[in-house]
Amino acid sequence: MYIKRIDGPRAVTLPDGSRMTRADLPPADTRRWVASRKAAVVKAIAAGLIDQDEAMERYALSQEELDSWKRAIARHGPAALKATRVQKYRQP
Repeated sequence: MYIKRIDGPRAVTLPDGSRMTRADLPPADTRRWVASRKAAVVKAIAAGLIDQDEAMERYALSQEELDSWKRAIARHGPAALKATRVQKYRQP
């Protein structure tokens, strides 16, 4: 068995005391983005598990899209990432 070399940490401890590893991230070929997957990517970036550029490349995200996820979580929490809650949380 071989361990793939990666840049950066394999696991980080989140502020709530739980651990997050690269295995907890969504697959690279994810096309259907539910709120929990979006939140996992934002948590991983905030904790330093992956950097923003790596996330954008891995998941084919734009800077604007990733920033909107971060902004929604910062303002209203993970519930704001749900597609059914757009009108409630993302009105100007």
